Amino acid sequence: MPHLSVWEILIIVLVIVILFGAGRIAKAGGELGKGIKAFKDGLQGKDEQTNPENDPVDYADDGSQVEQDPAKLDK
Repeated sequence: MPHLSVWEILIIVLVIVILFGAGRIAKAGGELGKGIKAFKDGLQGKDEQTNPENDPVDYADDGSQVEQDPAKLDK
């Protein structure tokens, strides 16, 4: 396998930035990061329903559950 020098790597990066633009590369990187995070969460069994922000059930201090009306949460 040929070894790439620093100058060759910089030229390759420059050509990629010229072809795609810095904005598209940053956007693609952000989407890749979100995809990796979603994949890791999926492996750990996390899903959006276990997020307490999206849960319409309010948990009281004694451990019991109190059902809340979603219309009242907006007030």
